[in-house]
Amino acid sequence: MGQRVLLIEDEPNIIEAIRFILSRDGWTVHTHSDGQTAQDRVRGLLPDLVILDVMLPGRSGFDILRDLRADHATKDLPVLMLTARGQAKDRELAEKLGASHFMTKPFSNAEVLEHVRLLARN
Repeated sequence: MGQRVLLIEDEPNIIEAIRFILSRDGWTVHTHSDGQTAQDRVRGLLPDLVILDVMLPGRSGFDILRDLRADHATKDLPVLMLTARGQAKDRELAEKLGASHFMTKPFSNAEVLEHVRLLARN
């Protein structure tokens, strides 16, 4: 596959799990854990896909997603949002802001891989 994903997540166990799943599938996985500088990291890397946690130190994933969609260079970038809060209002906000897919924690390895593959094809 050879594609690059940027995982913006601050929980080490989730980072390691997703890195393992995707690396085994041929993805190059870059990570970032600070919400304040996440936009700069995305712009500097320009990955094929972003996996974005909602609750991050510095800024929320919703704020980051809003900025990604407002930026010409990243407006069409597939973004898979992750959250421990699976409330309907969070899902609705993610959809309104332009998330490509929304997934709640805990998630299965197969579910993550399936959605990453689907988003990469679009």
